[in-house]
Amino acid sequence: MITGAAICPAAPLLARELTGRDPVIPELRQACAAAVARLVRSGPEVIAVVGPARRTATWPADGRLRLASFAPAVGGPEPAQALPLPLGLGARLLDEGGYRGRRLLRSVGADEPAHACLRLGADLHEPGGRVGLLVMADGSGCRTVRAPGYLDARAAPFDAVLEQAVRSGDLGALQVMDESLARELLAFGRPGWQVLAGAMPGRGTAAEVFYSDAPFGVFYLVAWLAGSARGSG
Repeated sequence: MITGAAICPAAPLLARELTGRDPVIPELRQACAAAVARLVRSGPEVIAVVGPARRTATWPADGRLRLASFAPAVGGPEPAQALPLPLGLGARLLDEGGYRGRRLLRSVGADEPAHACLRLGADLHEPGGRVGLLVMADGSGCRTVRAPGYLDARAAPFDAVLEQAVRSGDLGALQVMDESLARELLAFGRPGWQVLAGAMPGRGTAAEVFYSDAPFGVFYLVAWLAGSARGSG
């Protein structure tokens, strides 16, 4: 049973060490903390962290973010098991949220087709178990002229579909995302969104959006999707 799902962006600025003394977009960090808190309160026996990476794999549960990959001058000990950025940020959010239970860290390859992503999501259900899901995924990267992919008029409508699917609790639109369009719009989170759709295929899931904006031209959505009545938090 999926107790619920938290959605957070795989944004490096969530790691304070990478942004300097002054916080960058503090409201985004606060929103992620709120979504993860809801996830922890839903009472999962294990939390699965899912995010895009070069390959599909299960990573060591004790893995952590390797900050030196982004800022070599950042001090502190390097983790024994370095994770891809989305999973590392997800693990950090769980740490900061005080979660000490079991965790499953799973990356999804950027080229995984929709049917494979949906299957990965469906496979997260443990018979008789309570699974929380933390999806680390961005929207498009083409919302402004300063965006990583420059301004593309298709980006805002693409992101609007993502947001509406989450707000409505009906994730059917995520199941049929245009993979080619997602790639063109630098929506690298596409595999994560489709794993989410596979894990929560029902309609009318209660949802709460904590943040929705496109700072730096990249669309970030932070939200909570309730599972069953027992797991709604």
